[in-house]
Amino acid sequence: MDFIWYICAGAAVGLAVGITGVGGGSLMTPLLLLFGFPPHIAIGTDLMYAGIAKSTGVYLHAKRGNINWRIVGAMTAGSLPASFITVWVLSQFDKPDHYQQILSSTLGLMLFTTAIIIIFRNKLLNTFDFGITERNGLKVIFICGIILGSLVTLTSVGAGALGTAIMMMLFPVMRAKNIVGTDLAHAVPLTLVAGLGHVLLGNVDYTLLAGLLIGSIPAIYIGTHISTYVPNKVLQPVLATALMAFGLKYLFF
Repeated sequence: MDFIWYICAGAAVGLAVGITGVGGGSLMTPLLLLFGFPPHIAIGTDLMYAGIAKSTGVYLHAKRGNINWRIVGAMTAGSLPASFITVWVLSQFDKPDHYQQILSSTLGLMLFTTAIIIIFRNKLLNTFDFGITERNGLKVIFICGIILGSLVTLTSVGAGALGTAIMMMLFPVMRAKNIVGTDLAHAVPLTLVAGLGHVLLGNVDYTLLAGLLIGSIPAIYIGTHISTYVPNKVLQPVLATALMAFGLKYLFF
């Protein structure tokens, strides 16, 4: 019976992602915590789920020429070593219980930040339109990759929402499809590396992972097709409010 609930959870998140474009990690991890999974299992399993589920999307975007590989390379050069180091730091704790508070607090911060980005996205982009050249932007995005690598490994949140926001501010002339494709091409190796790190730490529930994948992959496909009929301006603020509530809960309670 639990496996059926896992499939339903995957389907619900997949449908929301397909309709709204909100990152799966920001939705999936809080849902798993509501199911009663401890933070280290929820985060580790979600990272592996995200890496596998998004892989097909990278292939499709690459085939259509939507990926800027120079930006992917610069961000990955920062994020993957940061992910390795973060996993190593976590491995120094005797038990997952000893770093649960770190995971919960960082997760709360990331969920709250994601909610702010969703609600005030356009205003933020207009305010922080850096408009720098790609060469200078590569240096900045390398540093952003280091920060993202650590935060995503700790929380499974941010590879999509924060990565996209960073690229939109640094490279405002990039077309939307190129930003989405480039962000996805960075998110997949990052979440897979972070997820494998959590596998080594024993933080992945494989039965849960299988159920989430079975439910979400077809749901994402369905969600993208019905997205044109659903008012995004209504759904995204509702999701953002929920994420903000979860963020405050894990930050302060």
